Amino acid sequence: MVDVFSRAKALELLEEWTKGESLRKHGLAVSVCTEVYGRLEAERLGLSGAEAANFVGLYASAGLLHDMDYERHPSLDEHPFVGVAALRELGWPETVLTAILAHADYSGVARESHLERALFACDELAGFLTACALVKPSRSIREVEVAGVKKKMKDKAFARAVKREDIVLGAELLGVSVEEHVGNCLSAMQARAEELGLAGSI
Repeated sequence: MVDVFSRAKALELLEEWTKGESLRKHGLAVSVCTEVYGRLEAERLGLSGAEAANFVGLYASAGLLHDMDYERHPSLDEHPFVGVAALRELGWPETVLTAILAHADYSGVARESHLERALFACDELAGFLTACALVKPSRSIREVEVAGVKKKMKDKAFARAVKREDIVLGAELLGVSVEEHVGNCLSAMQARAEELGLAGSI
């Protein structure tokens, strides 16, 4: 399974379906954040070696693929259902497909598994952290701090499209504080700033 349903394959699909740079970067950012929770859960479950790598890979892939159909099919009737149907035809695991469906409130799919909760929890937060980085003079995620993020969450005029309640609910679903959730995702994005295009000018 690792060869067919790898993060690399998911990235290929994202690039095939999505031509816009900002939506591609969003997929990458959500993937990086979701992957961290995959690592934490693999550790909690005592997984190691190839088993852990496969497990974490599904988290990373779900993040990359969750909005893959949004550019072509942005309506509530089609997204994420078109993408999920295409992934199902390719044989992607149901765990990934269910997580993608569950990230959309209107899909009717409950968030029950850890992956489903992690993807939902990371979606809005990854976008918010990107916005926090881009308003820095350096445009670097490495200059963003947890306290600053929490402050900006209270500013309704900042990144107003981001649903703060989803970030709060996501943390709750994962059993962590908002501060810890922000810290987990921020550290993950900072570690891969270049890949996300958020290394800025420093």
